Amino acid sequence: MTFDGWPAEALDFYEHLEADNSKTFWQSHKDRYEQAVREPMERLLDELEPEFGPGKIFRPNRDVRFSADKSPYKTHIGAHLAAGGYVQLSADGLACGNGLYRLAPDQLDRYRASVAEDVSGAELERVAARVRRAGPEVVGRDSLKSAPRGYPKDHPRIELLRHKGLIAWQEWAPEPWLGTRAAYERITGFLRASQPLKDWLDGHVGPSELPDR
Repeated sequence: MTFDGWPAEALDFYEHLEADNSKTFWQSHKDRYEQAVREPMERLLDELEPEFGPGKIFRPNRDVRFSADKSPYKTHIGAHLAAGGYVQLSADGLACGNGLYRLAPDQLDRYRASVAEDVSGAELERVAARVRRAGPEVVGRDSLKSAPRGYPKDHPRIELLRHKGLIAWQEWAPEPWLGTRAAYERITGFLRASQPLKDWLDGHVGPSELPDR
């Protein structure tokens, strides 16, 4: 089936879940989650797969083992694409991301070395500017307040050097188009616009080579 956006019931579901994040609410409204939230996401991933690879929907349950917040359910649905990219729906609307959200230690070393190097660092600046002109933001994650060890505080790309993750990100507030085919166009537009950043990260950072813990 064709993906034609999410119905208003999907946003209503998450609005109510935010107010009553309980197992009782979830169990009594699980059919609405499946039909209005998860099934449209599955159709979206099916359509995206030829260009962006297969997608995986993250589980709705939160991992509360090490969290002070014991709310059992996530107040959004998120999916990751094999070729890169993230799609999220919540009561706040639609959001998309692409890049490396959290760099492993070996990735961080390669990222900083590439940012510091004149040719590859200047290329990243151009890529980030190109992505921003297309609409998405380019934002750092877990950024240091000062220069990382071994790098001068006055480095011309010190802002980029401080990041421990780098992503393109874009959000859209709830609007009627979210329940139409226009949602697909917004998502694919973001993924294509953010691809240059993903390409730079793939080429200069790549996957972590450390063993999984």
